[in-house]
Amino acid sequence: MDQTSIIKTHVEKPEKFKGSDFRRWQQKMLFYLTTLHVSNVLTDDSPSPPTGITTAKGTTPPSEAQLAEHQRAVETWNTNEYNCRNYILNAMDDSLYDIYSTVTTTREIWESLEKKYKIDVACSKKFVIGKFMNFKMVDTKSVLKQVEEIQVIAHDLEVEGIGINSNFLVGSIIEKLPPSWKNFKLYHKHLTDDMSLEQLVLRIRVEEDNRLNEKADANSLEPSANFVGEASTSRTKHNNKKGNQVSKNSSKDGKNHGPNKKNFKKNFGPCYVCGKIGHKAKDCRFRMGQGGNNGGNIGGTMETMVVILVEEILVKPT
Repeated sequence: MDQTSIIKTHVEKPEKFKGSDFRRWQQKMLFYLTTLHVSNVLTDDSPSPPTGITTAKGTTPPSEAQLAEHQRAVETWNTNEYNCRNYILNAMDDSLYDIYSTVTTTREIWESLEKKYKIDVACSKKFVIGKFMNFKMVDTKSVLKQVEEIQVIAHDLEVEGIGINSNFLVGSIIEKLPPSWKNFKLYHKHLTDDMSLEQLVLRIRVEEDNRLNEKADANSLEPSANFVGEASTSRTKHNNKKGNQVSKNSSKDGKNHGPNKKNFKKNFGPCYVCGKIGHKAKDCRFRMGQGGNNGGNIGGTMETMVVILVEEILVKPT
């Protein structure tokens, strides 16, 4: 396979022209036609027939070799004309194809496109300027990608003949940085030395990589932080539950008896009246069943004293 065939195989066909970005499409299309060796019909005319040789005796008719060479040149040019015309038409949107398919020659199609869409490009200079002036970076997108978008707009301005000073472009990019880059912006605004666009892009790339690494490190610590938060939350819930239980126990008589009153129940000795365990003598039902108050019943009191003396005698060792 020769070099020409390799070039034709690897050349990418331009996207279809839909009426916008004519300058970009025109450059890609011209390169595509050049690699196919058919772009000469855009500038050259059809080969003219040979005129022969003019001498003092007169003009001699062209030779058969000249006529044959001319015939080959005409056939080559017609083939290139046909191919180039259809390459251009096939690279257009269907709506534009219907319009320009009636044009007979390739040069007419090419010149008609230039006249129509280059005027539109000239009118769009103000829009490109406005696009550059109103461009603002945001924190939700990559800063480096947004810098590349500004570079594309700056290139469009240069293509339109509106050149931008490199220092002005660098200062504009620094001024358009998003709010989260405030410290980076202030530092570079106070630098006294001039900085090239390549140096600024390199510093932005390093800064953005550092920010991404710090964010990744912070995300890696989130599971342990969540675990600590869950532990403190469960501890707080447990303490609240204990507090609620204590408040329930204290709400009955207005006093705080602790979390469980049964665990702190006092064990009493045997009753002096009936001899049973579990209550005091003053609360004994046998004593209360004797009637009257404790101070007015002498018989009950004497009986109680006798019981006490008997118990003491039984308890003392002999």
